[in-house]
Amino acid sequence: MGADEMWKYSTGKGVKVAVIDSGVNGATSTLKGQVLASQVPKSVAYKATEDNDGHGTGMAEVIAGTGAGGGVKGLAPGAKIVPIHIQYAKGKYDGKLPELADAIRAAADSDAKIINMSFAGPYPDSQEEDAVKYAASKGKLMFAGIGNDGPKGKASYPATYPYVIGVSAIDKSGTVAKFSTKSNYVDFAAPGVHIPGWCDGKFTQYCDTDGTSPATALASASAALVWSVHPDWTANQVLRTLIDTAGRSWAKDEPSTYLGYGIIRPRRVLIDKNIDPGPANRDPLYAENGTDADEDVTATPSLSAAPASGHPSKDAGSSSGPTSAAKDSSSGSNSQTWVIIGAAAAVLIIGGAGFAVLRARRNA
Repeated sequence: MGADEMWKYSTGKGVKVAVIDSGVNGATSTLKGQVLASQVPKSVAYKATEDNDGHGTGMAEVIAGTGAGGGVKGLAPGAKIVPIHIQYAKGKYDGKLPELADAIRAAADSDAKIINMSFAGPYPDSQEEDAVKYAASKGKLMFAGIGNDGPKGKASYPATYPYVIGVSAIDKSGTVAKFSTKSNYVDFAAPGVHIPGWCDGKFTQYCDTDGTSPATALASASAALVWSVHPDWTANQVLRTLIDTAGRSWAKDEPSTYLGYGIIRPRRVLIDKNIDPGPANRDPLYAENGTDADEDVTATPSLSAAPASGHPSKDAGSSSGPTSAAKDSSSGSNSQTWVIIGAAAAVLIIGGAGFAVLRARRNA
């Protein structure tokens, strides 16, 4: 991704990223001073900085790790992390942990500009849909992993909710990873193979693992780099420029089912002093989000509008989905246990390897 070159322009300074995950341990060498525990909303502060799995901490490092002490250096080492701990598949059930809907709403009310959700589940939830709608109305950018069920899988929630940007994974050759879910809901692709991250919640060693989780974290970090340089831009403008500069060999209006609008390339935005971010309050993904082209998404966007083009709108009401998560059976309620996709993962980040573009079209 040419991080060394990008850091001449931006490190993500001044941008906060809410990491909704298995908690974030801010005591690792690379995250010291990077985790804003005091800024976690009180409603979701429970165990925010406790991580018994290592996944949330790994994602935070991919985003904003400083590299100190031999740890992972994130793509946006100048950014800061607002941690929010939700229930996840491998963790023991804890009824005090916030539901995803509450976590999204709290993140929307925080100073974080970006919400990172490196996890997946098969079931839609109306409260989550409303929370996503609320976060969009507050001007947040939301990124989520598309899932690890391969070409025969189905995209997962929350990536398939309107206004959530679905991220797939590629390897260093630019080819979509075999595990990355093929879907109409892919918006971007980012590196997600051989990414270093914590092996477990003991934080004693890194493991080399794959997943759309770290790809999502890299997409969030990319947005942080851009927003840092252009703090007056809206979420729509940051997103639009990332779409316009994404690496692809197909028409922008024919997104790939593997790579969406292309491989995310924040460097292209950062080096272009004359880049046009477009209208501040116009959703660049209005067609798939089911909104009108001229709708102001900062004014309580509608999630039920018909799609404005031939592309399918993002649907929060489908009962189909991957089998990577299950309803929690110990609570006796409809709360979900979220599967962290791509167990503690691992990152390049200072490598400048070029990424080829897979010639796969969404409508192929």
